[in-house]
Amino acid sequence: MAKGSLSGRARKSLAAKSPVCGWKLEKSAQRCGALRVAGLDEVGRGPMFGPVVAAAVILDCNTRFRGLNDSKKLTEAKRVELDAQIRAKAMAWAIAAVDVETIDRINIRRASLLAMRLAVEQLWLEPDYLLIDGMDTIDWPCPQRSVIQGDGTSYSIAAASVLAKVYRDALLVELDRQYPGYGLASHKGYCSKEHLEALERLGPTPLHRKNWSPVAQRMLVFDGEPILLEADAPRFVVRDFS
Repeated sequence: MAKGSLSGRARKSLAAKSPVCGWKLEKSAQRCGALRVAGLDEVGRGPMFGPVVAAAVILDCNTRFRGLNDSKKLTEAKRVELDAQIRAKAMAWAIAAVDVETIDRINIRRASLLAMRLAVEQLWLEPDYLLIDGMDTIDWPCPQRSVIQGDGTSYSIAAASVLAKVYRDALLVELDRQYPGYGLASHKGYCSKEHLEALERLGPTPLHRKNWSPVAQRMLVFDGEPILLEADAPRFVVRDFS
């Protein structure tokens, strides 16, 4: 066997530990009486710039999406392709964003949960069961199940991850034109070397998260005056796409 290669047993062991995306969780909920299972996921917990975005999606288990999986495992072209299919075929879907000011005020974990709850509120079809990516549930009056690596396990959660990712990525491309020089279109607000160098050179914008360490450090400038590129920061509001 070549050095560094895996044996058949090792490959099977790794495959057994990796989640497989499918309808297993949705069908389990249906056996408990659920009729409208919504998958929830968020995008944008890690960046130091921009809102956190969440999506909620209710799918018919008879619907087929070729290649649907955790959005992080897909190419940009595949995400865009699936985004259009999900919007067209889903029983209901919605996207919500929570702005930077709220993230700084209540912290990113709570802001992420708020974004997911707001997305559920926007659904025209009320869900009776929620599948949520991660470790938390949300403030919503129906049975829920949090699923670690849920976006790679449940088609409904995977669909939500795709919608949220495509929406937020497109938003960051727009904001790159509004705030040139930071490279937002490429790194999408994450703490890349390019972004950190631009932050050092240009200072924070109104849409940088002030509680993030690199941003907070750059706000400690001469005379304690923070650097802002505009007097008034634009606010993000929840958008109804149901």
